[in-house]
Amino acid sequence: MPRLTVGDAAPDFTLPTADGGTFSLSELRGEHVVVYFYPAAGTPGCTKQACDFRDSLASLQAQGYRVVGVSPDSPAKLARFAEQEALTFPLVSDADHAVMEQWGAWGEKKLYGKVVTGVIRSTVVVDPAGVVQLAQYNVKATGHVAKLRRDLGIDAA
Repeated sequence: MPRLTVGDAAPDFTLPTADGGTFSLSELRGEHVVVYFYPAAGTPGCTKQACDFRDSLASLQAQGYRVVGVSPDSPAKLARFAEQEALTFPLVSDADHAVMEQWGAWGEKKLYGKVVTGVIRSTVVVDPAGVVQLAQYNVKATGHVAKLRRDLGIDAA
């Protein structure tokens, strides 16, 4: 699938959330939004990444950024993950990976030396007009949020 690049219009989406509601990207038009895609709630790398976002959330929000995490997990699994890790930003379920495909976050990747098809750990920052400000693919779970903060010009907290 083609990846989004700076200047592209970010595809809108509406997906079920961990808390039983729905989340629509268009509801945050007028704000900066960090949309990050991760393979599986509760796994070591995804937990580390989610906790890094949690721990940086106040400083990201202070700079006008909202955060939303997208995975193929069920809303029930996302709810358990959010509760276990005290995550306060929206986690949304893209069970059929249609949104991930639109955003270039689903496709072939290497996993333990094998080529598999799945979630490509990615982060896309959308500006208030709904345009891609930053797109990063194949990011590392550990250290990614710190790099993102540097790339966005947000000093470490």
